[in-house]
Amino acid sequence: MLTVALTLAAVPGNAVATTGPRIDLRVLVVDDGQGPVGAIRQRLDAEGVPSTVLSLADPGRPVITPQFLADPDGQRARFQGVVLPNEAPNRLAAAELTALADYERRFSVRQLNAFVYPTAATGFAAPTYSGTLDGTVSQLSQPALSGAFKQLRGPVAFDNNSPVVDESYGYLAAALPGASVTPILTGKSPSGAAQGLLAAVHEDNRREQLSLSFAYYSEQLQFRLLAHGLITWLTRGVHLGLHRNYLSLHVDDIFLPDARWNSAANCTSGELNCPVLPNIRMTQADAEQAKRWQGTSGFIFDMYYNGAGADRAVAEHGSDPLSAWMVRNRNDFRWANHTYSHEFFGCLRDFSVSPWRCQTDQNGQIKWVDEQLILDQITRNRDWANAKGLKINRAELVSGEHGGTRSEPQMPTDNPNFASALRKAGIEWVGLDASRDRDVRAVGQSRGVPRYPMNLFYNNGTRAEAADEYNWIYTSRADGGSGACEASGTCVTPVHPVTGFQDRIVPGQVAFTMQTLTGNDPRPYYIHQSNLAEDRIVYPMVDAILGAYRAAFATNTPLVNPRMSEAGEVLADQSAWRAASAGVTAYVQGDELVIQAPKGVPVPITAPEGTDHEGLLAPEFGTRYSGERSAVHRAGGTLRLDLPRSWASS
Repeated sequence: MLTVALTLAAVPGNAVATTGPRIDLRVLVVDDGQGPVGAIRQRLDAEGVPSTVLSLADPGRPVITPQFLADPDGQRARFQGVVLPNEAPNRLAAAELTALADYERRFSVRQLNAFVYPTAATGFAAPTYSGTLDGTVSQLSQPALSGAFKQLRGPVAFDNNSPVVDESYGYLAAALPGASVTPILTGKSPSGAAQGLLAAVHEDNRREQLSLSFAYYSEQLQFRLLAHGLITWLTRGVHLGLHRNYLSLHVDDIFLPDARWNSAANCTSGELNCPVLPNIRMTQADAEQAKRWQGTSGFIFDMYYNGAGADRAVAEHGSDPLSAWMVRNRNDFRWANHTYSHEFFGCLRDFSVSPWRCQTDQNGQIKWVDEQLILDQITRNRDWANAKGLKINRAELVSGEHGGTRSEPQMPTDNPNFASALRKAGIEWVGLDASRDRDVRAVGQSRGVPRYPMNLFYNNGTRAEAADEYNWIYTSRADGGSGACEASGTCVTPVHPVTGFQDRIVPGQVAFTMQTLTGNDPRPYYIHQSNLAEDRIVYPMVDAILGAYRAAFATNTPLVNPRMSEAGEVLADQSAWRAASAGVTAYVQGDELVIQAPKGVPVPITAPEGTDHEGLLAPEFGTRYSGERSAVHRAGGTLRLDLPRSWASS
């Protein structure tokens, strides 16, 4: 169950603790416009950590002075951490660098240097290697794993997605002899001949700087793995913001058959002028395998069912072993409404042309699918589930083909009848196609949740079909493909018809999914029942994703597998927090964390293990995740938390 909300009543406060100055929970980011600082900015935003950004390219930016950083009386420090492009950006004046150094020493504020050339100023000796790091595996040190990076197992793999493009560049260097240096990340050259530090903390006269000696951008795996730990180190584990690693997988069309890709004609069976082939439909044996796999993998599918598929099979054959078995084993699966017979809920479509277009009336207005048909499809499928004893969330729905929601260029708006039917049916959360809608948005009075398509086509039951359709879509005419990729310049070399699924398609999906699930992104993925049938091509793909994740992350950081409505709530909270965070006051003073917020604002909070609610009988704060405590606070007013006395030295 997904539970990260904290709804305790606000604790009335009297005088705040007076031990030491107040340090506001906000990060100062000095941005040079390059990839490493951009990646850190993106991660701060993704987790919800408030920041103030100074662009070095802006001639009107504020000058960094002691007064900019703290109140003149020294009782309030405005930033809990500082991010710089490197230890001494050439567009910061010497006086600004001095102000930062003095501020950090005075208030014990840490500095993160996004990408440095190893020098004595950052605790490094001269580099022994400079060049590409593609495909290498670095290792976190024991101090890192017992500290800010405790959510990781230790190995950190560097991307190597292309054999002809250098993707990662860095410097390997030893710690400077005699300097106070804590190794964080150790790497090696591709040949293995050279090794050295890639990240280290240098402490000099009560000032701590964590410097990274490799370049990166926000999508690269090595940064994604390290990103939360960098924030934890920078903020000493106390900040506004919250992270989870999410992965959900919806299986659409349960009980329905799906049309098959015709490899000879390069089309989907049943389309205009496409030869007809047998459909793809799961069998009872496929369902039994799904149950076994869930049990051994520890991962649960969301089964988006269409009751008409089962009823039709019974009417045609007298029985349906698939649906009968799944109903008997209904408590082993998580069910959700995909409408009764998968009707399209958008406009009335004209398939006499390709691509299809919306039918229009004599005035040129779009003809929409009727509200009553939509309502009947939703409620009939719901009634089917009730009759079979399936447990569903009545507020969730994914329509066939995401129909009813806008689909440009044919449908620039949602079907207004779809929105009204959702309201009458009590649907609060409806699935969207993430390639069309990136963010949660209103669909009438309901809210839409974007879903990522996994790179498994609905019309594929075998690996050979998957490889053939992939080549048709993504390769040039010269390589035998459709050439649809040529206009955008995104064509790829064809995959091998026999081994290409496992060698190319699976690793590509693993790389993309690792980006989203390490990005504080709860958007679910979706596939179709056909992918659980025949060659069962979903399993090697998801096994590879889970394997990559579990090789990188410790057991204290399990994947969170939310239902669609739960994912929607997380996305809605993230959006609301970005909009309202400026109205929230949060600071640390001594060992006390104080947060003041308007009621109803979802304030994400992360704090170290051992953080307690001040004055409450049940003192433990939040939910344990990745070696920290975190929660979303909604009660408003003033919340006071007691930090563990060891937090400042973390």
